[in-house]
Amino acid sequence: MSAFDAPQFTDETKAREYLEAIRWPDGPVCPHCGSLEGAYRLEGKKHRPGLLKCKDCREQFSVTVGTVFERSKIPLTKWVLATHLMCSSKKGISSHQIARTLGVTYKTAWFMTHRIREAMAPAKDAGPLGGEGKTVEADETYLSKSPKTRKPAGLPLGAKPAPQVFSLVERGGNVRSMYLDDKNIRGALVQHLHEASRLVTDGSNVYKAQVVNHESVDHSKYEWARGDVHTNTLENFFSIFKRGLIGTYQHMDKKHLNRYLAEFDFRRNNRVKLGINDAQRTAIALKGIEGKRLTYRSPDETQTAPLTQG
Repeated sequence: MSAFDAPQFTDETKAREYLEAIRWPDGPVCPHCGSLEGAYRLEGKKHRPGLLKCKDCREQFSVTVGTVFERSKIPLTKWVLATHLMCSSKKGISSHQIARTLGVTYKTAWFMTHRIREAMAPAKDAGPLGGEGKTVEADETYLSKSPKTRKPAGLPLGAKPAPQVFSLVERGGNVRSMYLDDKNIRGALVQHLHEASRLVTDGSNVYKAQVVNHESVDHSKYEWARGDVHTNTLENFFSIFKRGLIGTYQHMDKKHLNRYLAEFDFRRNNRVKLGINDAQRTAIALKGIEGKRLTYRSPDETQTAPLTQG
């Protein structure tokens, strides 16, 4: 049986039950008051399928309330399938392809993919990477049409530099990436790096004197590794990300870049090598829909389709 024949992709009731099992493994939780018990289903023709009511606060809710799917008129089968497609595509899948596969407009597909990327993003209270006895690599790269571009050089007069991406990866752990509009690497290190970590970087001056335990390799002298001192883990990650940019998305607007980075971070942090298959990765992403909202009228979104190919 093809993965696309799974009942959660073809039957709306099964899709809702699938999402409820992921979000509420121990039974419904009221998103309004947080009550763990007492919710009951509203049956009958007057009520839409999947509607519940809390006995404590008397509010009605469904599995999509309090998530990035809230108030969406798109069938849950399409939401679940879109999430699966994004989770199972190593270098990403374009909104145009999502639109063709699901039979929706490009504008709808574009908005769906950004909501799903929001679900993939780590929680805002995620702690720093690393710790005592742990090694963290840090590196930055510049995005361009060429996957080999490392630093902007020889820009024409008036030309804008390529967006700068900064990433940290804990060896044996997660990667975390961000777009640094102000190139504030020092601030990012303070926020995302545990102070007791061993930091490994290239020879850039920006990393010097940032942490006590810091080692580096000098790429300008063709030194790529010295024992376990290298940034090869991040180099491999950047390679996959840039191939997704060039081959799949072609362009990423700066104001949405952090969501694209969250998508690639998520797949790398939940990869097959860690024993996580496509179905499990999809379930993890769907668990992340909770407590997040993204609307057309939010400050960093528009009501018209963006001028991108993603």
